[in-house]
Amino acid sequence: MNRISDYLELKLNIVEWLTEYHKKSGLNCWVIGVSGGIDSAVASTLAAETGKPVYAIGMPIHQNEGQKDLSEAHLQWLEQKYNNVITLSFDLTNTFDTLTKTMKSHGTDRHALANTRSRLRMVTLYQVAGKYGGLVVGTGNKVEDYGVGFYTKYGDGGVDIAPIADLYKTEVWELGKFLGVDSRIIEAKPTDGLWDDGRTDEDQLGASYEDLEYSMETGTGPAVHVLHRFHEINKHKMQPIPTFTL
Repeated sequence: MNRISDYLELKLNIVEWLTEYHKKSGLNCWVIGVSGGIDSAVASTLAAETGKPVYAIGMPIHQNEGQKDLSEAHLQWLEQKYNNVITLSFDLTNTFDTLTKTMKSHGTDRHALANTRSRLRMVTLYQVAGKYGGLVVGTGNKVEDYGVGFYTKYGDGGVDIAPIADLYKTEVWELGKFLGVDSRIIEAKPTDGLWDDGRTDEDQLGASYEDLEYSMETGTGPAVHVLHRFHEINKHKMQPIPTFTL
């Protein structure tokens, strides 16, 4: 699904929107995690394009070497291309292992552990943001954030601003090409990187991003049942916290 006719105009519009929000916030910088995937590559590049200081951070946890290499390559590219980007890397593997050992039998559920990886990264981003007075930049796209809810609550869903959350994944790929993102990142199969078995996003969802996008736009298509099922399961992520009121 590609609704964009002019990617230069799209880039300029997002950068202007980010810049205005940054100015109004009164804060000092952007903070963003760089996973080696297309979403974080595009979001971090857009943040860098504002000219404001950017802390771009790699946070491997038992990471697949290929994913780690792509993360490091993008961090290096950002640092070389933009003089306002500061790159950091924190290997959180020992932190993750210590937490799971401390929790003993309560820290063994694989799905919960996958989400814990994401939440440890969120904590790390906000620690840096707290130190430098930063806004944490989200990396979710339209399918993940508003279609199937494919993100971790208070993990990668815990952000201050979401520059690409109204773009479909296929549009993020195209914007990445326009921005000059490493072709290896563009061509890599999307993965959240939270599992040791190398499963991709589409393995977990049971449908392609293209099919999910078509179903979101038209309400029909081969992935419409997948879209509806995940949307219902994950609706709690996309709605305000239930609150008892007097």
